[in-house]
Amino acid sequence: MSARWAVVIFPGSNCDRDFVRALRDVLRVEVVEVWHKDSVPEAIDCIAIPGGFSYGDYLRAGALAAMSPVMASVRTHAERGTLVIGVCNGFQVLCEAGLLPGVLTKNDTLRFRCHDVYLRSELNGGPFAGTGLPQGEVLRLPIAHGFGNYYVPPEQRDAIERHVAFRYCDPLGDVSRRANPNGSVDNIAGVTNAAGNVLGMMPHPERAVEALLGGTDGLRILQAMQDWVAGVRAG
Repeated sequence: MSARWAVVIFPGSNCDRDFVRALRDVLRVEVVEVWHKDSVPEAIDCIAIPGGFSYGDYLRAGALAAMSPVMASVRTHAERGTLVIGVCNGFQVLCEAGLLPGVLTKNDTLRFRCHDVYLRSELNGGPFAGTGLPQGEVLRLPIAHGFGNYYVPPEQRDAIERHVAFRYCDPLGDVSRRANPNGSVDNIAGVTNAAGNVLGMMPHPERAVEALLGGTDGLRILQAMQDWVAGVRAG
């Protein structure tokens, strides 16, 4: 049975349609669109928090959205094991809400970056990798952000190391400063929470689900989530 997804929409979201299309038309799953003033329904397996400029990025990117009414239900779902993926601005929202460690700051170039990047999967199994995305696999995904510089203080880095999901790399999988588009500490492109069911990442998997539009590597992440839900139900 297919997973049932919710896509959360804030004022200023601009990647919600990309996510809905990727899920509904490509992955072929049921999608519920949830406005920021509403609550995520109970019978939901996966939640997507899309990119954009929620609340115009006033105060700080993702800060106002983190206090939005819908986030109470997102937190409840996350605490009971529902899979949550936040992409770009969604990653910022999850960090601001305390559902993920760290913070996203302005790119070290002080410029908006919009191009494809390579990232290496650091996960050894779990809902965002599974058998279809082995550890060390290199993906190509697009980025589009001005505040993608991920930071955690030095004293927390050892603790989050096992929760790093993706790192920026070159096409061969080598992690280097040159492959880092925004200055993120340790080339981190995505992290999970301690329980492993909440993922935040700056590159956009929902924009890489069709070969006609440049590639399908993003579909592998979304499919891994789908497969995980199917496995949980079967088990």
